[in-house]
Amino acid sequence: MPASIREEVGHLLGAALIRGTTTRLSCPSCGSAHVAQVLGDNGGISYVCTACGHSWS
Repeated sequence: MPASIREEVGHLLGAALIRGTTTRLSCPSCGSAHVAQVLGDNGGISYVCTACGHSWS
């Protein structure tokens, strides 16, 4: 158990930053991080780059 609340907050913030960077998507066409998740044709998940318009699944 952490000795102080500051240690606990620091631990949680560190975990959130690691989690946030590992789940980010980038467009395979232009490399932009501006990616939207959309419902695909047959109920699958697809992605669309809002910077260049490229889509993929």
